[in-house]
Amino acid sequence: MNRRDLLKLMSGTALGVMSAAVLPPMSARAADRDTLEVTLTARPHVYRPVPDALFYGLAYNGQIPGPMIRTRAGQRFRARFINHSGGGGTIHWHGMILPNDMDGVPDITQMPVPDGGAFTYDFTPNPPGFRWYHDHAGLGAARGLFGAFIVDDPRDEKADVEAVLIFHDVPDMESVADALQDVSTAPMVVPPGLRRTMKMPDMKMGPMKTGAMKRMGMKKTGMGDEVAYLARCVNGALYPQTKPIKVKVGNRVRLRILNASPTMTHYIALGGHKLTVTHSDGNPMLRPVTVEALRVGVAERYDAWFEVTKAGAWLLEDLAGDALSRRQAVLIHTEGMEKAPPVKPGQSLAGVEYFTYPLAGAAGPLRHPLVPGRIDVTADYTLGGGKWGVPRWTMNGKIWPHTQKIFVNRGDRVLVRFKNHTDMDHPMHLHGHVFQLVELNGQSLTQPLPKDTTLIPANGGTGTWFFEATSPPGRWVLHCHNDIHMEDGMMTEVYYKGPQSKYYLTGS
Repeated sequence: MNRRDLLKLMSGTALGVMSAAVLPPMSARAADRDTLEVTLTARPHVYRPVPDALFYGLAYNGQIPGPMIRTRAGQRFRARFINHSGGGGTIHWHGMILPNDMDGVPDITQMPVPDGGAFTYDFTPNPPGFRWYHDHAGLGAARGLFGAFIVDDPRDEKADVEAVLIFHDVPDMESVADALQDVSTAPMVVPPGLRRTMKMPDMKMGPMKTGAMKRMGMKKTGMGDEVAYLARCVNGALYPQTKPIKVKVGNRVRLRILNASPTMTHYIALGGHKLTVTHSDGNPMLRPVTVEALRVGVAERYDAWFEVTKAGAWLLEDLAGDALSRRQAVLIHTEGMEKAPPVKPGQSLAGVEYFTYPLAGAAGPLRHPLVPGRIDVTADYTLGGGKWGVPRWTMNGKIWPHTQKIFVNRGDRVLVRFKNHTDMDHPMHLHGHVFQLVELNGQSLTQPLPKDTTLIPANGGTGTWFFEATSPPGRWVLHCHNDIHMEDGMMTEVYYKGPQSKYYLTGS
């Protein structure tokens, strides 16, 4: 593909600039192509997320988030990755079931692409739905290497307005370095009204730099893994600079919401409206659920709908309750109402029915067996770590690459059971599969949730996944999607046995 063809393709909405939240239909020209070809170039990107902070980040094609990619179901996809990031890099296609050597995990599914090098990813995106892509080598994603990826599902109900909204956070990299050593003194923000018996460990941020706190003599708090943030954004901007979403009375609006934060769980609500959730991590749920707010863990995605019943202006907003969260917002308005004071969501979660797995999955008494039919492989993991000054986040007391692997044969039916002994929720993610969340905290989900990432509850909480080992053979990593915890060892892998295993990489 020459440069002229690539530019034409970009103008055909196969690639889009993420500051424009509203997602136009895929052009007929782009949809008719047998293969969608794109180029993603990673380079340093320096910008000011807020006037008094300079962030030395990384970006795909000069923008954070990276270009929005959209394909039709069954369309082949080819991405030329050019790496000028200053270090090794890969691209992981999060939520995709694809050939293992296209999964983008350094030293496990491919060798890292060196600085100045290039690599071509070539696969047919599957399954349809809301996926995303991000760097998987070190802290590239935390520095800005991520973007949305939509695989159109022909079975989907059509929306009058569709928007992709990436909630992401700009980290203070000094605090990240401290957190990787479990000596960060960054403060936390807990959403007002959130019931919690202990500290809320998955909500981490703070405008003050860790180093500044040390110089002020502030004492260590918590477990040392907290990250301070300079800004919290939606699609690369802060309200009121975020791109508004224009709607009409009678419109049915689909919001595709991704949490691309390195560490934070986000609680998100729309002023004056409830949201009906139909998809979890891009996968159709067995039944929709209507809520007043969303809880979105790191790397999770939800498709949420609402209907515009009257003229007005409303704010979709993060509910952490601090100054940074109040700028992590997007205006939604009808014609002529863009200057009107927007209806804001309540600033407390007290009494708010927000999205939880038990609510969405119709939790009930624990079933025996959890899943009908045979189980060929069962893996049990205790999640641990978090001791001050000890950078180890563990699975069964060990860190990667010494963690217990899950060995499967193709066709095996697999249960993975977690117990979380830390005092923070962990967003556990499995590559290359869609699993069913079937149990949480001793209750069965009578409507299992189809997901690739779930928060395992803190303080002795449990969660159980079920999946069938029908993905392409390979090494599929399973890890905490909190960047600090993954880098500090909370990772293992699902390893497909068989004659093909002699072709696997033998790194980490």
